[in-house]
Amino acid sequence: MNEKSLHYQSATSLAGMIRRGELSAREVLKAHLDRIESINPTLNAIVTLVPERAMAWAAEADERQARGEALGPLHGLPIAHKDLVMTEGIRSTSGSLLMAEHVPSADDLVVERLRSAGAITLGKTNVPEFGAGSQTYNEVFGETLNPWDTTRTCGGSSGGAAVALATGMVPIADGSDMGGSLRNPASFCSVIGLRPSPGRVPIHPSRSDWSPLSVLGPMARTVEDTALLLSAMAGPDARAPLSLSTPGEAFRESLERDFKGVRVAWSRDLGGLPVDSRVSSVIEASRGAFAGLGCEIEDAEPDWSGADEAFKAFRAWEFAQGFGGLPESAARLLKETVRWNIEQGRGLSVDDMASAEKRRGAIYQRVRTFMDEYEFMVLPVSQVPPFAVSTRYPEEIEGVAMETYIDWMKSAYFITLTGHPAISVPCGFTDEGLPVGIQIVGRWRDDFGVLQFARALERALDLESGISSRHPPID
Repeated sequence: MNEKSLHYQSATSLAGMIRRGELSAREVLKAHLDRIESINPTLNAIVTLVPERAMAWAAEADERQARGEALGPLHGLPIAHKDLVMTEGIRSTSGSLLMAEHVPSADDLVVERLRSAGAITLGKTNVPEFGAGSQTYNEVFGETLNPWDTTRTCGGSSGGAAVALATGMVPIADGSDMGGSLRNPASFCSVIGLRPSPGRVPIHPSRSDWSPLSVLGPMARTVEDTALLLSAMAGPDARAPLSLSTPGEAFRESLERDFKGVRVAWSRDLGGLPVDSRVSSVIEASRGAFAGLGCEIEDAEPDWSGADEAFKAFRAWEFAQGFGGLPESAARLLKETVRWNIEQGRGLSVDDMASAEKRRGAIYQRVRTFMDEYEFMVLPVSQVPPFAVSTRYPEEIEGVAMETYIDWMKSAYFITLTGHPAISVPCGFTDEGLPVGIQIVGRWRDDFGVLQFARALERALDLESGISSRHPPID
């Protein structure tokens, strides 16, 4: 097997070859380190690399296998962690000058789990400062470029992870999502990004233990690999009060399912959001693949009134909670949009938050009732295709002005507000060759059903146009 075919192998395939003794963990790691060395200087996806430590961990993995010890589901697979996640002894900056030299003394829970499952940490992926905004750049490491067109953004905040996956630097990567940070970069880079149900992947430590807005989740190049990674991330933990009781092993069950007769709600614009015509064109072209699965597709969407106001209130509240106590000398180092969000949060009244809570509850009930009729909703991930990397955020879509730096992400963060699981699946390319993902939303806590439907769609789209076999032209 040549090096190129190795670094573009699926995680599931690599794990099987390692387990059967056809490849060693060291061989797999070296192929990916070589890939990083050759391509990362152009793209800036992996911002901290620990090759010596990774090779030592890979050697330990090979030794455990040689001794006949039990192997985890991710045994020998290289992984890069999002730079918002803390990693013991490995620089973890959150993309902020405030933490530019920060080296944690302990791993976050998700890193503990992934290492216990056998994954080999090789480094950290780039993020916007504290994950704010869906454009991956910061004052510590600079911009991460989209490998499909290096003049464009890769999205964010899990942008470095998406680029590393799309170009074969890693076979799996973790990410996080508040307003679209797993789904948006997956769409922009033609990979898979799953926003699980809140609590599916427990978060510890957390700045807001009881908030359902931010979740951790898996990213990969295939749905099967995404499910495999989720199986190692998911499961209860008493330190995370929202954590769900379903064990991670449940996500290693077969994803095969017949979708004939399943009712699917098709939404072009969530009831009137501006959507770039290039995105709409690609998504509409994929509709035949859903019909080919035997689904009953209907144009329908729930009432989203109040979603924008509620999400922005809770988001601002969390920024004020997390960063509002910084001294002015430290706050001055934050980017302007983060400072703005903190001030927005500080300005919220009790009445503002009471109104936001009432709106969130009403929207959840409307969506729940709607999805009693439809098992899945299908809609755009992002309202725009990848935009110029020099543009910090789109200021208009189809002639409609954006009021804030996150308004162009409503198609993602409206779903966040409901707590329903959602996944971004590659569905095609614009005439300029820019990737576009489609968003599948499932019923309350039906993460497994979302993965099943995404797997069926992935297969249908691949038979139709070979999307999954396309790799960025950066090679």
